Amino acid sequence: MTEHALSDVKVAALVQGVTGPQTASMLAAYGATVLRIETRTRIEWHRQAGPFIGNKSLPDNSGAYLAVNPGLLGFTLNLKHPRAPLVWEKIVRWADVIVENFAGGVMDRMGMGYSDLIRIKPDIILLSAAIFGQTGPYKEVPGFGGTLTSITGLAQITGFPDQLPQFPGFAITDFIAPRTNVIAIMSALEYRRRTGKGQLLDAAQMESVIPMLSPVLLQYDANGVEAGRLGNRSSFCAPHGVYRCKGDNRWCAIAVEDENQWRSFCVALGKDDWVESEIFGTLLLRLRHIDQLDQLVEDWTLQHTPEEVQDLLQSVGVPASVVKGGADVNEDPQLKHRGYYWEIEHPDIGIFKYTGMPAKMSETPYSINRAPLLGEHTEMVCTKYLGLTDNEFVELLSEGVFE
Repeated sequence: MTEHALSDVKVAALVQGVTGPQTASMLAAYGATVLRIETRTRIEWHRQAGPFIGNKSLPDNSGAYLAVNPGLLGFTLNLKHPRAPLVWEKIVRWADVIVENFAGGVMDRMGMGYSDLIRIKPDIILLSAAIFGQTGPYKEVPGFGGTLTSITGLAQITGFPDQLPQFPGFAITDFIAPRTNVIAIMSALEYRRRTGKGQLLDAAQMESVIPMLSPVLLQYDANGVEAGRLGNRSSFCAPHGVYRCKGDNRWCAIAVEDENQWRSFCVALGKDDWVESEIFGTLLLRLRHIDQLDQLVEDWTLQHTPEEVQDLLQSVGVPASVVKGGADVNEDPQLKHRGYYWEIEHPDIGIFKYTGMPAKMSETPYSINRAPLLGEHTEMVCTKYLGLTDNEFVELLSEGVFE
C-alpha cells in the first residue's frame, strides 16, 4: 500500500465545533495520526447537535459530528482530574502538532499554553485557532461560525434589497478557516524540518474570511459607499440571477459578463433586437432597466427545463448552470467519477457517507476513515503511543482520569 504524505506526522487535537475538527481531519486524510481529545464529563456540543441518525439522540449518532470528524482517533481525558497532567505531558511529548480552537487565553489559563508546552517539548508546534485570535480587544470573546458570519459583514450583503441582513445558509467561515489552518501547520512543519524549531501559530478564524469581502472593502475605501444587498444581481453583470424554469421548483443561474456574451445570449434566445436596443444595448442600460430585463428572461426560462437553459447557453459561451439541491449534488456524476464520496461502515449506525478531499495526490493518495466513537481508541493510544503499561492504564482508568 502506498504511504500517505503525512504518515509520520502526529497530532493531538483539543477541538470542538467544525473548524478545529475539520483542520484535524484534513491532516488525518493525508495520513497524519490524530488524537481527538474529548471528555465524558462535558460532551462536545457537536455530538449533541444532530441531526441524529435514526432519530436516536446519542453522542455517537450525531450526523453533524460524524461529518466533520472522519479519520480521527477517539480519546477521552478529564483535564480537570489531578492526574490528567501526567497523561497530557505524555501526549505533548508524543505529538508534533497540537491543535486547539478554544477562545483566546483558555489554554494559558489551563496551564497548557505555548509557554507551558515548550517546557515539555521545545520543538512543539501549537495551532491556536480561536475565533478572533490570541491578541486584540476581542481575544477572549468566545464565539462560533454562525455569529462570525455577521461580524465579518457577510450577513449585511446577503439577501434581497427589501430584506433584513440574512444568514447565508451555513457558517461559511467554519469551512474556510480549516484550509488556512492546514497551510500554516504544513509551513511550520517544513520550518521545523529545516531549523529544528517549533512555533506558535495564532490563527484567527475571523481573518480567514475577510478576503472574500475584498470587493466590499474596496468599494468603501475607494468611494465611501457601503455595499448593500443585491439578491442574486450584480453591479457589473446583467442579466445576472437565478431564474425559474419549467418544472416544480426548478431554477437556472445565468451570468452575462460582457458584451460578447450579451450578443450570444440574445441570439440564443431569438432576441436579436435586444443586442443594441435603447433599453438593453449597454451594461449601464441593462442595469437601469434590470427589473424589466429579469422579467423577460424569466418569461423565456419558464418555457424550458433548467437543463435545456444550461445546455443552450453554455453552447454559445454564456455561463449558466442548473441550481442543484442536496439530492442532485449527492448523485452528481462528476463527483461520483472522481470518487469524492466515501461510504463507510459505522458500528452503530451502518453506512455513513463522507465527503472527500478536493486535492488528489498522484503518488500519495489520501483516504477517509470513519469518525470515532466517544473514547473508542483511548486504551490503544495509551498503551501503543504513550507508553503506559496495561496496569498503569487500568489504574488511571479506575481513578476516572479517562472520563
